[in-house]
Parts: sequence; C-alpha cells; structure tokens
Amino acid sequence: MKLGAQLFTLRAYTQTERDLDFTLGKVREMGYSTVQLSAVGPIPAQRLRELCDKHELEIAVTHTDPNRILNDTEAVIQEHETMGCRYIGIGMMPEKYRSPEWIEHFAWDYREPAKKIAAAGKRLLYHNHNFEFQRFGDKLVIDILTESFPAEEFGFILDTYWVQLGGGDVCQWLEKLSGRVPCLHLKDVAVAGYEPVMAHVGGGNLDFGRIIETAGRCGTEHLLVEQDTCREAGPFQCLRMSCEETLKLYPAAKR
Repeated sequence: MKLGAQLFTLRAYTQTERDLDFTLGKVREMGYSTVQLSAVGPIPAQRLRELCDKHELEIAVTHTDPNRILNDTEAVIQEHETMGCRYIGIGMMPEKYRSPEWIEHFAWDYREPAKKIAAAGKRLLYHNHNFEFQRFGDKLVIDILTESFPAEEFGFILDTYWVQLGGGDVCQWLEKLSGRVPCLHLKDVAVAGYEPVMAHVGGGNLDFGRIIETAGRCGTEHLLVEQDTCREAGPFQCLRMSCEETLKLYPAAKR
C-alpha cells in the first residue's frame, strides 16, 4: 500500500498554481508518495499532472463534483486520464438523495456514469460520512449503496473517523467491503469533553495497527491521511505527525 495525503487538509494552500507547487513540495518532503486532489483551485488537469510529476507524487484519487460526474462524464474521464488517475471520487452524497424517499434515485442516476467510467478502465468511488450508517427501513444506507452497484464499477473511499462516528467498526467494514476499498482515509478520533474531535493518526483512540493490517488483507491500495480540522497544530504539522506515525506502523509505505 502507498501512503498519501488528502489535499483537502491543506485546501487553503492549494488554490493557485504557485501555492499548490509549494504545498506539493512540502507534502513530498514529509514522506508521502501520493495525493488525493480535493478542493484544489481551478487548475487544468494537465498542469495538475505536471506539478505532481515535478514532486514525484502520484495522483491516487480525486473528489470530483458529482454534477460533473453525472452530466459531463466523458470530460471527467479524460481529465483523469490526463492526470494518470484511476479513481474518481464522490466526496459526499448530494443532499437531494439523502432521504428514504430518494435514496434509490442515487443509483438510478449514477449507474450509467459508473458503467462508462469502468469501461474506460477506471472506477467510481464513494466517500462516506456518518450519514451512511443510519437506517432507511431495515437497511443501512451504506448497504443500500453496496447492493445497488456492481463491485467492479463502484467502490468506496472508506473514512475511519466517520465509520467510527457512525457506530461501525472500521475493520469489520473493511472486511465486509473487501475488494471495494482501494482508498482508505486515515483520520483519528479523539475526545474533548463530551465531543468527538478529529486528530492526527496516533493522536486519538483508533487502533491503526489493526486497521492497516486489515486494509492490506482486504485489497486497499492507498492509505490517505486526511484531517478536516486540526486542533493540535497547523495542518502541515498535523500531516507530518500522521505520516511519521503511519510509517512506524507500516514502514513498507515509505518511498
């Protein structure tokens, strides 16, 4: 498995080519070998590829506007081809689908884009939050999604923090979704008073040794550190601490 940085963590520092160039250099210095492109500024795909190549960083996956995936599928596929990126990610389910009355429409709408993406040798991935662990009728939303798409056309960017907040066990879900989680977000869960808070890897209570071992057995290819909010330090420092802690647990990711 390769170790990468989810650039959403550094979103304030990726909005221009100049800022992104500097930020990618810092990410590579930390020890990461891949990145996920998310919340990056309006920079053309070819230029994104050039900047990542400059810093020897592979583009593992993106978070792409769901409306573009749905309505401009071929252009999205071509952009990912330009970037050398196999995985096209949906960062969050659009709001209109998040109800018992409309959840099935998500699959009705995205089944054809997923099929086109798979035919191009790529794969549509879905990033979970805790919403997907609520029940609509007798099924969890994440189970509805799993059953609505063929595995070869639709996988997951499983997020350790949000699985935990949804009441799930990360390792159990990795096993249940074995072969469908090529990308895993590493984000720790700490507690402040009575509230759960995000923390760098090793700064909270999740058993990342067990999680990483299970991910390796279940077909995960990319371990991607993400921290939406950073309480302990600035986002660059938090990414650095997470990298150091992850490499202690999984030295094979060092490149």
